[in-house]
Amino acid sequence: MASCRIDPKRSRLWAEARSSLHPIHVETDGFDGYVETNTAAGSPQIELPIRVELDAALVRSGNALLDRELQRRLEVQKYPRVVGEARELKVLDLAAGRCWVRGDLTLHGVTRTLDTEMTVRSREGTIELVGEKLIDMRDFGLTPPKLFIFRVYPEVRVRVRLVAAL
Repeated sequence: MASCRIDPKRSRLWAEARSSLHPIHVETDGFDGYVETNTAAGSPQIELPIRVELDAALVRSGNALLDRELQRRLEVQKYPRVVGEARELKVLDLAAGRCWVRGDLTLHGVTRTLDTEMTVRSREGTIELVGEKLIDMRDFGLTPPKLFIFRVYPEVRVRVRLVAAL
């Protein structure tokens, strides 16, 4: 088994929330962490544990007013890191690279167990994991922002692409 470091420049997070005015988009890189792999079968297979971290201050929409409110609600000084750790992994379709992952997500100092389906690909000396999940920010102790008549809804679609060098 080999521990492969997450490439912070090639790994990305996308998040999309709805609001009373327009969609809110967040996109950032900067992931840190590792993925365990096993190449005994000839092609790399992911193994547990998988751990990723992201600096909460990197979560930004590009709108200064909204970003200030987001950073305030995330309390980035008090809770500077978003952490994900996979605890269970099941291969669903080896040929298609589909797997089911369950793990813990810690956001805003609150840890919740989540599960999702991910796609795993190996190419050009890297292994890539892609998945998405709809989360409710209230599950993490976060109140959706309201600014004047602008209201953000609590459900956020989060998509990640993790790239690690083999």
